[in-house]
Amino acid sequence: MRVTKQRTYGNKLTYRALTMTDLVDWIAGSPSEQPILAFRERLRYAYPNKSYTFTQKIPRVLFAGTFRIGKLREYNGWVLLEIDQLSGEEEAVRLREKVSKYPQTLFAMVGSSGRSVKFVVPYTRPDGSLPQSRGEAELFHAHAYRHALKTYEPRLSYPISLKRPVLEQACRLSHDADVYYNPDALVIHLEQPTKMPEESSYQERYDKLMPEESTARSTRYEQYRFRSIQYELALRQVIEEREVADETPDYKPILASLGQLCVRAGIAEEECVRWTMLYFARLLSEVEIRETLRNAYLSTKEFGTRELYNPEQLQALKMEEFMARRYDFHLNVMTGASEYREKNTFCFDFRPITERVLNSIALNAQKEGLSLWDRDVRRYVYSDRVRDFNPIEDYLSHLPAWDGKDRIRPLATRVPCDNPRWEQLFYTWFLSMVAHWQGRDRRHGNSVSPLLVGGQGCGKSTFCLNLLPPELSGYYTDSIDFNRKRDAELYLTRFGLINIDEFDQVSESHQGFLKHLLQKPVVNLRKSYASLVEATRRYASFIATSNHSDLLSDPSGSRRFICIEVKGMIENTQPIDYEQLYTQATAALDKGERYWLTYDEEQEQMRANEMFQQRPLSEDLFYRFYRPAEHRDEGVKMSAGEIYLSLRQKSGISLPTGKISHFGRFLKNEGLISFQTSRGRLYLVVEKED
Repeated sequence: MRVTKQRTYGNKLTYRALTMTDLVDWIAGSPSEQPILAFRERLRYAYPNKSYTFTQKIPRVLFAGTFRIGKLREYNGWVLLEIDQLSGEEEAVRLREKVSKYPQTLFAMVGSSGRSVKFVVPYTRPDGSLPQSRGEAELFHAHAYRHALKTYEPRLSYPISLKRPVLEQACRLSHDADVYYNPDALVIHLEQPTKMPEESSYQERYDKLMPEESTARSTRYEQYRFRSIQYELALRQVIEEREVADETPDYKPILASLGQLCVRAGIAEEECVRWTMLYFARLLSEVEIRETLRNAYLSTKEFGTRELYNPEQLQALKMEEFMARRYDFHLNVMTGASEYREKNTFCFDFRPITERVLNSIALNAQKEGLSLWDRDVRRYVYSDRVRDFNPIEDYLSHLPAWDGKDRIRPLATRVPCDNPRWEQLFYTWFLSMVAHWQGRDRRHGNSVSPLLVGGQGCGKSTFCLNLLPPELSGYYTDSIDFNRKRDAELYLTRFGLINIDEFDQVSESHQGFLKHLLQKPVVNLRKSYASLVEATRRYASFIATSNHSDLLSDPSGSRRFICIEVKGMIENTQPIDYEQLYTQATAALDKGERYWLTYDEEQEQMRANEMFQQRPLSEDLFYRFYRPAEHRDEGVKMSAGEIYLSLRQKSGISLPTGKISHFGRFLKNEGLISFQTSRGRLYLVVEKED
């Protein structure tokens, strides 16, 4: 069986199938040594949990099978597991040797960072077969990953990094002269599952066999922050006590008491001296400060025996530690709701926080001995302790480099039509959608919408749904009620793409409101229980579908729609490379490509949309009983109202009087000979003979 080597050349992502023998030879050989050693040296000076371009230059390997441009060609049933954040290469080597002793281990190596171990476990069905379709492979792989994690983690006593069990899970290639590979590894049998595994609840992780002092920078920072707070509390306590006890300017007692408190708080002498110099350098010499604190440290033998917290501070810090250890939180700026996921579980997706969740968090805290109530949890969740999160911007910011291949226009060609301008119009609209997602234009909304017109069952709605990647499918809707205007406006901030399904069902009375929504750049709203009206950013773009061709009732508003008659079945079966699709859009916008229609393009589109216009009955009746005068010497002069009322009389049909102004605009647009008089504008028309 083979694996896939993935590499980036410039803006192009390449895939290459490798045998395990070739892969092991590369990892253990000299060609990989120099670039990996240089990579580890640069990584030493990099900030943790931050993305760097040099990390993307190292090739990656996908162990689950062979892939080509995002498509699975062959699944081999191999599961990749990772143990990260080790103290150093020495511990990583020891752990790799421990992993290699198990007969189920197929492959193990020290990671490219030198502080991790990557290893592979093989799986098959009981009869030795493997899933052939991608759907079956995804189900099998998800269950195999969970089984492998539960099998190895208790044996190794190290926490395996939880990753979403996708087929494309990969790791960087590394250099490891003693890389382990056992082609005769014991294959684990697993029945073919029929559904994804259920999410598990939180389980406390057991202590891993690692040194007390971790070399992770985040750990050192937290320790430093802890000691710094202890020092500030000690200084405040001493100053408050001395201000009450005496008023002498003698600072010796202050330093002596400060030193004694710092000893009990576990603060090193040199740290205490350095921080004290910040406050007392202008009052005392460095020698005097050092000697006074040294004597205080020498006379106190209770190092690290007392934490300087008042009950409120201690409770707040314990709550922060509990929240950070057990949960991930963020505020979804599009939905306006705080969301969470539980750490150390197979819960990879964020979910909305409900009353039930708040109560469950409080109960979990109380089980650990914290005096935490649901109101405390609510106060924490709805505070600035929870970071803002924009799902669309997050997706766009983590896209790979564009490979230079056009994917937006070929996506448009999946819609069969006779309009030669459709591909470019769709391209411009797609760029506009992404541009407004990124907030490149805060003064205008994406006011143009494709309108797909075709028979029932030709795939219009499916095409619209497939425009968003699975990661953003929750920000697509085809259900919008124009009767509830406030909710409809909220949809502009809640969704990234709104499909006006069955556009012909939108009543004429709502056409004006729809026009307002299409061009609205921001949404002014007052949240529940709030007193201020806030201007909220709009994200939504619109697309529409219909089974009928007589759609547009407002000729002046037709420039906002790209009406396309679908001539057959839309191709919705072929997969879409969403990452490259949206990367192309962002790359085009970065180069300054235009994402709006010019005036000439709008006029041309309005002419193309004439075949989709609704023709009011009054217009048909006009040409039934009248014709425009060809020159000024024939016909009679009549106002729009007079012509309209005569149509009611001649036809015997009760035309609504509220449509006279629309009828007047129709006459003006038809180019009839007209005169401006004291009675208003009069049109020259000729009455037809019966």
